[in-house]
Amino acid sequence: MRIEVYSDADTAARAGAKFIGTQAREAVAAHGRFVMAVSGGHVPWRMFRLLANETIPWRNVHVVQVDERVAAAGDSDRNLTHLRESLLSQVPLPPGQFHAMPVEENDLEAAAASYANLLREIAGSPPVLDLVHLGLGPDGHTASLVPGDLVLDVTDRDVAVTGVYQNRRRMTLTYPILNRARCILFLVNGPEKAEILQRLASGDTSIPAGHIQRDSAVVLADRAAASNISATETKGI
Repeated sequence: MRIEVYSDADTAARAGAKFIGTQAREAVAAHGRFVMAVSGGHVPWRMFRLLANETIPWRNVHVVQVDERVAAAGDSDRNLTHLRESLLSQVPLPPGQFHAMPVEENDLEAAAASYANLLREIAGSPPVLDLVHLGLGPDGHTASLVPGDLVLDVTDRDVAVTGVYQNRRRMTLTYPILNRARCILFLVNGPEKAEILQRLASGDTSIPAGHIQRDSAVVLADRAAASNISATETKGI
């Protein structure tokens, strides 16, 4: 796991956008397509907007969701609502190349299986995502892999439905597909993340994020989030 520390959240967001741009160009050059999975939350909003400034071959890009809350279309709880504003409205991604999780279906388990089939169509069988963007919750969750949920034990499916967390069920990518990804990008900001980022950096497997594969993981953090990590563990910028 490589940890890069930036002076503030905006600088980290700019670095994240540049990183994604580089990964996209390299993936398209290597195999003609870039499949990126994105998480919700307020931390990545600026990074997503900044992607509009990057030279990215959008006609060869597919964007999928890491996770989504089970709620009606347009609900403020939906990651999709904010992704449309911060990402989809900012970049020239062709219609049909953003793939929303089907959380409005009545049969959520069947919907999760359908999304897994879609991932196989666009990213191979088994699907290998080029880049997965993840956040890090103060409780150590990432994606919607939350402490104590049965979804943490799923090994035979790439997409699953969780129990109730913060008043919502969720659909989420599971460890198997996350850990097959060519690159994992964590964006972590704020002093409230300092303790949990230290635990992630140390390889603490008692938190859900600690089970994400480390070899291809990059963490971009602001100084506040990285305040508990020694200088020898980080690249300072």
